[in-house]
Amino acid sequence: MSDNQKAARTLEGRVISNKMTNTVTVLIERQVQHPLLGKIIRRSTKLHAHDETGANEGDVVRIAECRPLSKTKHHRVVAIVTRAEV
Repeated sequence: MSDNQKAARTLEGRVISNKMTNTVTVLIERQVQHPLLGKIIRRSTKLHAHDETGANEGDVVRIAECRPLSKTKHHRVVAIVTRAEV
């Protein structure tokens, strides 16, 4: 890896929408501790990712950062981890 290339950050999440052309919406969930109460709470983020693998709703996918592909899309689907049960 050269000096000006960074390792792409990868995340795993569940596809919640595939209605767009070559784009899926991925829900990333994480658990954080509440700063005052100390209780573990669930936080989520929705990201748009470029998809040419054919992921469907409910699939768990691995996405990686890439250059901006549109106004809201700056990730790409690397692999489908598990398929949704129909």
